Amino acid sequence: MKPLQLKFLVIILLVCAFGCKNDAKAVKDVPEQSIDLVLKHAKGFSVKSYKNYKVLEVYSPWPKADKSYKFALIDKNLKDKADLNADDFESIISIPIERIVVTSTTHLPGLELLGEDEKLVGFPGTQYVSSEKIRTRIDNKAVRELGKNEGVNTEVLLELRPEVVIAFGVDGNNASMETVKKANIPVIYNGDWVEETPLAKAEWIKLFGVLFNKEDKAESVYNTIETEYVMAKTLAQNVENKPSVFSGAMYKDVWYMPNGTSSEAQLLKDANANYLWKNTQGSGSLALNFETVFNKAKMGKIWINPSIYGSLQELEKANIHYTKFDAFKKQNVYSMSNTKGETGGVLYYELGQARPDLVLKDLIKICHPELLQNHELFFFKKLN
Repeated sequence: MKPLQLKFLVIILLVCAFGCKNDAKAVKDVPEQSIDLVLKHAKGFSVKSYKNYKVLEVYSPWPKADKSYKFALIDKNLKDKADLNADDFESIISIPIERIVVTSTTHLPGLELLGEDEKLVGFPGTQYVSSEKIRTRIDNKAVRELGKNEGVNTEVLLELRPEVVIAFGVDGNNASMETVKKANIPVIYNGDWVEETPLAKAEWIKLFGVLFNKEDKAESVYNTIETEYVMAKTLAQNVENKPSVFSGAMYKDVWYMPNGTSSEAQLLKDANANYLWKNTQGSGSLALNFETVFNKAKMGKIWINPSIYGSLQELEKANIHYTKFDAFKKQNVYSMSNTKGETGGVLYYELGQARPDLVLKDLIKICHPELLQNHELFFFKKLN
């Protein structure tokens, strides 16, 4: 071989050698691709699926949260386990979950709708549970009482050794949950209540779907709820008459009313009702005086959710001025407080958030009785 040919051969071999090394390095450095859980409305969490693990990230567990919370989820059935750095996550959790504690009645439908209610081992305030299936488990001592949410009996909870606790918090300051974390029991704060729309709140069932390896079931359940909601909304939009509606009642010297950007106001809008405070904005409820409410709502046609009062007589006894509203005079007052479980828990506070389709149908039935003639009120009852 001539020297010039040899020189070119050496150069080609060197280029190939370095090229192959760089290609190998490039392949090694390419990050593993993830598949995102499809969320149509919810904004408070995300789930990314990788080859042998998932990452759950909760963005807004309470208003004005200053950080997000990441959890690694590793399937118990996978032979090849992910090599993860625990410092990158709040907790590394094995799924599917076999033992769970939840701390709000709004979390319970996430178990029952997926057929996973038998995995519940503890709950704070069991007397407020309305679900018949879960009440049976409570009566059979399969679900332990844990006290109150703001002061969970951590001694009993730790005895139960749940694989995860689904918590509820308004600001992240919960001494009980910090104790649970120190015992190496993962705590996930559920931020469904922070979402701005009814369908977004309901979509948090998909978080439970991930924890139980039932993503497909959760997707199916949610799609049915969404479809029913949209169909009812579409039906109501064809009605020209929009009855005027107001809500709430006095607590001490303040009348609390949902603001116009709340999910409650969204439900009334989708029911094609004229919510008299629809143009207000802000976080939390409106705090009004009686005169302000009376001047605007005295001619209102429908009064919904008058606080805890279960009859017109109770309303009158609480404040004689309530009788001056047209809605009171014409007995167009509806409350969800009278629909209770066996031990007094209000069904709306448990299932209403998970089933906005049923709430919307109730409101349409109340506001437009000519529609949905086969629908019987599920949550709401007319006050006698």
